[in-house]
Amino acid sequence: MHTFKNIFELHNWEEQKISIYSKTAKDVEHAISSKKRTLEDFKALISPAAVTYIEQMAQASHALTQKRFGKTIQMYAPLYLSNECNNICTYCGFSFDNKIKRKTLTDAELLKEVEVLKNNGFNHILLVTGEANKTVHIDYFKKAIALIKSQFANISIEVQPLETEEYKELHEVGVYSVLVYQETYHEEVYKNYHPKGKKSNFFYRMETPDRIGTAGIHKIGLGILLGLEDWRTDSFFNALHLDYLQKKYWQTKFSVSFPRMRPAEGIIEPNVIVSDKDLVQLICAYRLFNEDIELSISTRESEKFRNNIIPLGVTSMSAGSKTNPGGYAVEPTSLEQFEISDERSAQEISNLISEAGYEAVWKDWDNVLQ
Repeated sequence: MHTFKNIFELHNWEEQKISIYSKTAKDVEHAISSKKRTLEDFKALISPAAVTYIEQMAQASHALTQKRFGKTIQMYAPLYLSNECNNICTYCGFSFDNKIKRKTLTDAELLKEVEVLKNNGFNHILLVTGEANKTVHIDYFKKAIALIKSQFANISIEVQPLETEEYKELHEVGVYSVLVYQETYHEEVYKNYHPKGKKSNFFYRMETPDRIGTAGIHKIGLGILLGLEDWRTDSFFNALHLDYLQKKYWQTKFSVSFPRMRPAEGIIEPNVIVSDKDLVQLICAYRLFNEDIELSISTRESEKFRNNIIPLGVTSMSAGSKTNPGGYAVEPTSLEQFEISDERSAQEISNLISEAGYEAVWKDWDNVLQ
């Protein structure tokens, strides 16, 4: 099977980094003025040369987003089913070597969590787990989805990479979207961040979106963990991956998320600091590169940043999030995957969106339109 690995191996990390950092003001101006932007244009838009053009990029990003998505922001909430994990990941609070209390929700506990989320207005949910194949596996996911399917218009998942047949099973029981982040595309250092567990297999993880696409899942979510490696180079590889997937699975929708490293129990400090200005530049660059992708910002980000990002290209936001299993109702003190920065309630975020002249959409707009 031809997968992204074939494309990836044609691109050397250091060569791409040099290419990005050597882009000029002229390259940036060409990228901004182009009607059909290429990966070379994307490199220019994320380059240091584009820093002085962020205002122009923001205006163009705003116009493109409004044209494609209208003045809407989709609301979603993560529901953590389990913090059990067999991987050692140096940046994650759920890491196997963290000696913390582990918890996987029972059916009754899951329904209590759902009740809180429904009372808060959510109709779009993201189910999240650590990677513990003996505990949170395909049968556990199918059972959880069967329990809550009638409660939500839209169910997304962010779990361990699965096989194509397993994704087909999840598609059949109602999973709309699957999120899988490569964390970093820097193959040489990937093992340093993932020394133990199935996640240490760089290419198996990287080929996961191919398996999701083959299974016919409606939407695939990509992303890198901002702070691990040079954000510009990593983002180029993520865009390269996106470009490949869109051409191959052209009936599938795509989203990109922008998680920045946040404090968590027992984790490393960021290797690279990604400033608010850097993140604005990156979000606008993605929108100019691809007007159809959904761009998502979570509660990892500060209140101030999320207040100001609404008009700049983002299409979905989480709100009132808890990143620990049972965090909404069952066991609020269980270990978080990372600390939340924006702790405002879902209603407060909805009000913020309204005050910005936008509409908060509580279920997926694709389903609304069908």
